[in-house]
Amino acid sequence: MKIDDIRRICVTGAGQMGAQIAIHAALHGYRVALHDVSAEQLEKAVSGNRKHLDRRVTKGKMSAEDVDATFERLSTTTSLEEACEDADFVIEAVVEVLDVKRQVFRRLDELCPERTVLATNSSYLGNSDLAPFTGRPDRVVNMHFFYPPLVMQLVEVVKGDETSDATLELTVELARRIGKQPVTLHRELPGFLVNRILRAISNEAYYLLESGVASFEDIDRACQLGLNHPMGPFKLGDFSGLDIGYEARMERFHRTGDPEDRPAPSLERRVKRGDLGRKSGRGFYDYSTDPPTPTED
Repeated sequence: MKIDDIRRICVTGAGQMGAQIAIHAALHGYRVALHDVSAEQLEKAVSGNRKHLDRRVTKGKMSAEDVDATFERLSTTTSLEEACEDADFVIEAVVEVLDVKRQVFRRLDELCPERTVLATNSSYLGNSDLAPFTGRPDRVVNMHFFYPPLVMQLVEVVKGDETSDATLELTVELARRIGKQPVTLHRELPGFLVNRILRAISNEAYYLLESGVASFEDIDRACQLGLNHPMGPFKLGDFSGLDIGYEARMERFHRTGDPEDRPAPSLERRVKRGDLGRKSGRGFYDYSTDPPTPTED
């Protein structure tokens, strides 16, 4: 399949990542089917995307006509079969749990046309963990977007053990066609590029917090003012979703059995009580205030 043969894209998983990936692809002219098992989640995704694009209209960055045309190219469905029926390229954006992703890829392989490329947006799990559950391992690849996809330019494209060069090149070019800046990883490793670097920073930040060296807000402030980071690791965790970081750490812990890979207690406590970051209104910071204020543990 050539890049010009890609006309219809399916995105499965309508959380914050999947919803924005879908509308971003629609913005760039592709017909996109956004799938989720929850009709309520799909309504939330469309409503959220409408707000994002309406803000662009208010700022003079888009016309109302362009917004309407974008939404005409986006459809939603709770039927994976319907979403996959004519898909040329699928982007999976479900929860970061290996068994769930394997089930999804098995089902995608059953439902999609033979030509379809199956990409995972996983930020940590390599596509080689998913490809054996399909009959098309050469057409399975990582296409890792960064949050928020409507803003962040980077996409990591990862070649798995059996990913073909043609699939890799096709995915890189698709990223460019939708206005992203791809980087290519020619072999898999957990966390890829950015998250490996981020994990090293985050692990040290949690160590400093748990050791009582400094408060999380002071660690964040130090990273901003001393390293010129736009936000510190704890606020970044809030923005990405603390549950996503927690699940990725738990997945690694289950693989390695190394206590050092277990999520930090301060992260685990917040996730277990439902403080997931900005999306829940509360994490390390309270987002009911402007600016957000640090929370008590």
